[in-house]
Amino acid sequence: MRLLLRTLSLSVALLLFTAAAVRSQESLKITPSISDNHVVVSFELDDAYNEAVREAIASGLRTTFTYDLELRTFAWIDRTVGTTTVSTTDRYDNLTRRHTLTRTVDGRVEGVLVTEDDNVVKTWLTKWIRVPVAGTVSLDPARDYYVRVTTRARPVGGSFLGLTKTITARARFTFIP
Repeated sequence: MRLLLRTLSLSVALLLFTAAAVRSQESLKITPSISDNHVVVSFELDDAYNEAVREAIASGLRTTFTYDLELRTFAWIDRTVGTTTVSTTDRYDNLTRRHTLTRTVDGRVEGVLVTEDDNVVKTWLTKWIRVPVAGTVSLDPARDYYVRVTTRARPVGGSFLGLTKTITARARFTFIP
């Protein structure tokens, strides 16, 4: 009886883990491309700007979406070719009802925008276009690579221990100069 119960619980846990992995890959769309001798990545995190995020922002909590991008090559032990960390922070002022959005790339501020438009906030938090990850000089011709994007959102999706919900997905491509 214990063996049956243990096997059943492991099967359910595996099913839930697989369903979560499939869902996370569906909600994060990644498009790698080559531009000006760099591997650039565009991505969008669908369904991340939900009611819980809107409520956290409206309460005045500083909300940050962080994305870790890694360019890797397939091998027995995958080799990291390049990495970039980008983030968008929203600071909402309840008195003026304005959002101050800040975008950073590897710790450097790349843009600041003040807006009252909720659609602009959603776009800035969940969508990035043409983020450079690595130069093509370090890539081998006709070799398979993949870009892995890991997302974190603060404070929404966290646990009472301060852990955040992460979503990871990847997109494959072959480098042909």
